[in-house]
Amino acid sequence: MKSKSSKLTSYNRWGYFFVAPFVIVFAIFSIYPVLRTLYLSFTDLKVMGTANWLGFDNYVRVFTDKFFWRALWNTVRIWVVNIILQLGLAFLLVIVFSNLNWKIKGLQQFRIIYYLPNLIAATSIAFLFQTLLDERFGTFNILISSIYKLFGASYTPVNWLGSPNAAPYTIAVIQSWIWFGNSFLMLMASVQGISRDYFEAAAIDGANTWTIFRRITLPLINPIMMYVAITSLIGGLQMFDLPYLMITPTTGSYDNVQTVMMYLYKFGFTTGSIQTGYASAVAYALFLIILGVTIVQLKFFNKDKN
Repeated sequence: MKSKSSKLTSYNRWGYFFVAPFVIVFAIFSIYPVLRTLYLSFTDLKVMGTANWLGFDNYVRVFTDKFFWRALWNTVRIWVVNIILQLGLAFLLVIVFSNLNWKIKGLQQFRIIYYLPNLIAATSIAFLFQTLLDERFGTFNILISSIYKLFGASYTPVNWLGSPNAAPYTIAVIQSWIWFGNSFLMLMASVQGISRDYFEAAAIDGANTWTIFRRITLPLINPIMMYVAITSLIGGLQMFDLPYLMITPTTGSYDNVQTVMMYLYKFGFTTGSIQTGYASAVAYALFLIILGVTIVQLKFFNKDKN
């Protein structure tokens, strides 16, 4: 018995050998940077050199910095419009494709089409929409102007990316176009996991499409809805690529689309304004905000279970 036990112990030790490469790489490139950033958030490190301990001074500066709060407001405003359009369109498609009476075919093909924007690189999307939304020569303004002319009206071209009022919502619409297919795929997969017996029984009882969706579909896909909402929130509050690529600091709308991650990037990597310690504090302040809002979301989605 002792010999058999020793053989099992020796065999199990090989498991540590095989997982060691992953653990080492994960520790070096994931755990260490997180802990290092936490330490730097309490220091006055600029670029290189000695990091002097400041305690919570950087965090006090972050939460009293009006530019940080403006960046957070920009981020939230863009995200809210994005999530409303993204989930609204995704739910609309779920209702259409899950309706037993309509029996729409080609779901597989539509899935591919809707998900395609999610596969395109952010740089390509930024360049595409910069071209389409150009104030003077952009396709959007030309098409809208043509429609106006059909009715004998004049149209003043909109500076979609340069206007402080239009730019945030333009970014939000583009973001929703990119991500609605991803949300639709997850929600539709969840709906397809529901037994058709529920829908058929409700249809026999005379329930309409909206009643079936509200009373059957929504409650049964609640876990996936929670996942989509939380991941959308985390991704939305970390928004960086599209606003950064499409709006330059010299553009008149920059102050209205500068997100928290762009603000962090300014102090973390922009030559002439690098303050590594403060940038680290901004990163952890954003983490605390995301954590707090995520906890609220979890409580909201789990309130019926309690």
